[in-house]
Amino acid sequence: MKDAICRIFHSITQRQDRKGKCRLSGKANDCAYFENTTDMNMQLTKFRPILKETVWGGDRIPQMKKMPGFGNRTIGESWEISGVEGNESVVAEGPYKGLRLSELIDVQKEKLLGTDNYRRFGKRFPLLIKFIDARKDLSIQVHPDDETARRQGMVNGKNEMWYVLDSEPYASLRCGLSRNLSPEDVERKVADGTICDSIALYKVKAGDCFYIPAGRVHSIGAGCMIAEIQQTSDTTYRLYDYNRRDSEGNLRQLHVNEAKECMDYSSGGDNRSLYRRERNTRVPLVECSSFRTSLYDVEGRITLDYSSLDSFVILMGIKGEGTVTDGDGNKHILHGFETVLVPAVAKTLDVDGDIEFLETYV
Repeated sequence: MKDAICRIFHSITQRQDRKGKCRLSGKANDCAYFENTTDMNMQLTKFRPILKETVWGGDRIPQMKKMPGFGNRTIGESWEISGVEGNESVVAEGPYKGLRLSELIDVQKEKLLGTDNYRRFGKRFPLLIKFIDARKDLSIQVHPDDETARRQGMVNGKNEMWYVLDSEPYASLRCGLSRNLSPEDVERKVADGTICDSIALYKVKAGDCFYIPAGRVHSIGAGCMIAEIQQTSDTTYRLYDYNRRDSEGNLRQLHVNEAKECMDYSSGGDNRSLYRRERNTRVPLVECSSFRTSLYDVEGRITLDYSSLDSFVILMGIKGEGTVTDGDGNKHILHGFETVLVPAVAKTLDVDGDIEFLETYV
C-alpha cells in the first residue's frame, strides 16, 4: 500500500526512477517522501474546475472564474468537487497538486473525510458540487432515490439542493407537482407537451433556496445562476425537453419509463427552503440524510467551530472575498465562485473579510 501511494506522488513529482525505486530513499517499499508527505499539515484544498459545455448554458461561469479562452462556447456547469468516475476533480495547488480526489482520499483517509464517512464511502467522495449558469431552460427531470438506483445497478440515488446566486428579472424554475398526477397522466402530458402545466413554477431571485429530494420533478429555468449540492451521481432521468435537439440535430433522449418508476406523484406546498438571513452566524438552509448546508454572511471576523464534527466541510464562495485560516495557521483566500475542501481534522477555521459563502458537510 505504501509503495502504491509512493507511486502516486512520484508520478506527479518525477522523484521515482525507471526501475520504480524512490530517488530519495533508493528503495521501492521504504519511501522517505511518502513518510514526509503523510505527516504534512492537513490543509484546505482547491481543485481545478471541470467546465461542462451544454445546449442550455451561457458564458458567465468562465467570466466569474476569470478563465479566458472559452469564446462562444456555452458553459452550463462548473464541477467544483467531483468524485464521479471519468470526471474526477484534480488538486489545483499545494503539496498534493495533480492528484485526483480519490488519490487524495487514499492518502489522507479518515483525516480528510471523517471516520464514519471513510467507513461508509471509502475512496468515493459522497458529494458533487457545482455552479450552474442557465441561459435556456433545462429539461424537466427527476432523480432516483438510493433504493431505486441500486435496483437499477447504480451505487446511490440523488438528493440535491439549489441556492440561487444571481438571476435575470425573468428567471424562474420548476420544483414539484402543482397537482396530483398518475403515471398515466404523466405519460399523456409528456406526449402532448403539457407536462409543464402541472409543475409548480417559482419566480426566483438571489438568495432563494430549494431542496429537491429524489423523486421530485424539477427544472432550472433560463436566467438562473445556481449553486448545486448533490449526492455523487451523474444520473438524470429526462422526462421532457421541449423537443430540443442536440448538436447533431437529433432529438435529445428522454427517459420516461425510468422517470415514472422513481417519480413522486403527489403535490405539496411551497417547495422553497425558507430562512432568515443573519450576519456573522450560521444560518441553516437544508438538512437531509445526504448533507447539511448553511449560509454565512461575514463582515469582519468569525470563527467556525468543528470540534464536534466528524466530517469534511465544503465552503462555496458566493460573493466577496475572505481569508480562511485553519488551526495550523494555513491561510487561503476564498473568492466568490470558488470552492475549498476542508479536512475533517480541522477543528476551527477563522474567516476574515467581507464574504458570503455556503458551508456543507455530511
